[in-house]
Amino acid sequence: MKTLLKTIGIVSTLIGSSFLFQNCSEKESIPEGIIPPTDSVSSKIEIKNFSIEAQIHTSPDSTVTMQGEGFLQSDTVALISETAAGRADSLGKTESWPEVSNTYALPLASVTKQSADIVMPKNIVSDTYQLWLKRETDSCRLGKTTLIIENAVDLNIPDIAGMTLKGVVYCENKPLPNVVVSDGYNVVQTDEQGRYYIQSDKKSGFVFISVPGNYEVAIKDNNQPVFFYRLAKDDSVEQHDFELTATDNTNHVLLALADMHLANRNNDLSQFKLRFLPDLNTTVEKYRSEGKKVYGLTLGDMTWDQYWYSNRYDLSKYLITIKSVDLPIFNCTGNHDNNPYCADDWQAEQAYKDIIGPTYYSFNLGNAHYIVLDNIQYINTGASQGTIGKRNYNKKLTEDQLSWLKKDLATVTDKNAPLFVAMHAQLYANPTSLPQKNTISMSGGSTLVNYLKEFTNAHVITGHTHINYTIEPSDQLIEHNIAAVCATWWWTGKNGYANNHICKDGSPGGYKIFSINDNDVKWLYKGIKEEESKQFRSYDLNQCHITAEAFAPKSTEAEMGAYSDTYGTKNNKNEILVNVWGYDPEWKVEMTENGKPLEVKRVVAKDPLHIISYEAKRLNVGATPTADFVSCATAHMFKATASNATSTIEIKVTDRFGNTYSETMNRPKSLSCSMK
Repeated sequence: MKTLLKTIGIVSTLIGSSFLFQNCSEKESIPEGIIPPTDSVSSKIEIKNFSIEAQIHTSPDSTVTMQGEGFLQSDTVALISETAAGRADSLGKTESWPEVSNTYALPLASVTKQSADIVMPKNIVSDTYQLWLKRETDSCRLGKTTLIIENAVDLNIPDIAGMTLKGVVYCENKPLPNVVVSDGYNVVQTDEQGRYYIQSDKKSGFVFISVPGNYEVAIKDNNQPVFFYRLAKDDSVEQHDFELTATDNTNHVLLALADMHLANRNNDLSQFKLRFLPDLNTTVEKYRSEGKKVYGLTLGDMTWDQYWYSNRYDLSKYLITIKSVDLPIFNCTGNHDNNPYCADDWQAEQAYKDIIGPTYYSFNLGNAHYIVLDNIQYINTGASQGTIGKRNYNKKLTEDQLSWLKKDLATVTDKNAPLFVAMHAQLYANPTSLPQKNTISMSGGSTLVNYLKEFTNAHVITGHTHINYTIEPSDQLIEHNIAAVCATWWWTGKNGYANNHICKDGSPGGYKIFSINDNDVKWLYKGIKEEESKQFRSYDLNQCHITAEAFAPKSTEAEMGAYSDTYGTKNNKNEILVNVWGYDPEWKVEMTENGKPLEVKRVVAKDPLHIISYEAKRLNVGATPTADFVSCATAHMFKATASNATSTIEIKVTDRFGNTYSETMNRPKSLSCSMK
């Protein structure tokens, strides 16, 4: 904003009128103790036809234009509060300008033959000011004016009895009302002056804001948004102010990143650097080039508690590793992000709080409201300092957290806007029978679902399982259980293994891309090092005979047979199996043979490529496959039967948004670790 001061071409001094005019050749030196005095009482500076309004309405960072002839670009204008000037007179030369309160030294921003500009400083306050011009060792008084500072942020807010937290939320020196602020228990909103007060016992250790839509906070060099402050563990009054930056993130992309499991093992750091990081940064660049804001959200298990100490890789190392991602990243805690030496949930999660931040909070991007929750109650039986416990846990939302959640949701006024609830462990269990059953699998899950009933566009996004599946219990709620960045814990891509990156359900290791524009939400799963158009994999089951001889020659047929599932027996039924990892009931899977549609049935099955990529490779090096890592049954499988063993099959998959993905399947199609 630019405040223009009019020129009136007369020479006189008028105090208390609409304007003040003065020639700067008067025999008046600058006040001692404020600006170093001139060498002579008589100023040699001459500013002709100077004029300034007696009262100016302006704001911080605004430009004020002074009219007058004779300004030099090297001049400095001092705004000296009359109160400060009087104080300085009483102090003599003990305090020098500009250290006196409400005194500002302003270089000229620009100069013309008839005017000069000054920019109001960020901390300018309303007051009556003397204006002095300083030129080298010379100075002269220009006049005085009263500044009325509008929309300025006053950070000097009073205490209120009983309130232990206070602060101001602002942007470009303007206070922001109605911003949600919380200590993890209480939820308040800022007033018209951007101020908040909380009567807090500081139990959570944090005060944080729910960053409003179309604003951003500062980003640390490790990509973490700075939306919180850590609190002292006492009953003192603390002031924490939040400065925001205005932006337009109405049209944005959220990249949901589940289960990185970085542990400095299985060549994970190398795979992360060579596979994942280039893929993710390419995705970020793609969507930014389309004019969209892009953000990241982890879904827990960024690390692996078991290896924090033995492999010297904990959450602090994760923050260093993730710096290579050109993306602001919000984080969510998982069961493997707890201190394995602690047998108490509150104590075990303290490391996460110290290194990362709050375990639950909310923020907004555009119209969308995001809530991050901690649904892991870490038990870790038998743990003590220096001893790793069993690392057992419950999937649970605590009562304190549910109470906070209810208060946070109450601040969301638009019930039709996108609402996302992110947490580590799944809300609904993996459907492994047909017809599909939707079974809540965590304590507190029913309460959560009940809270979400008033929202028409609610999404729950989770990880933990290392597989993909989608649950849609109503037309208002959908859960996206998202497969892992690490796939099968970085095993199949480990040196000497399958040289691929595949999850337990056959999905490629990857992440989910949510595109949100106003209230419209779209999504797709992106495999690492795969094109976005890669949404399924097909198998010629005639060629999917898994034996030790073929895939684990250093093992035995008995050992391989324990893991080969139905693929241990030769199949000559001319069946086609298609694994559609992003499937939900709104998708459509079609197969044709010589132009004739085939009957397609949804089935529950294991993925043969994962069996030969993990179980077979483990057996071949004389190791027993880890139970948590072996292939799992999934219901995003589809089967059809061809008329013979060599016909070409056309496969067409259409997602809920009308996007189509296709493959011409030439048979026979062999099963191998390098297949696509």
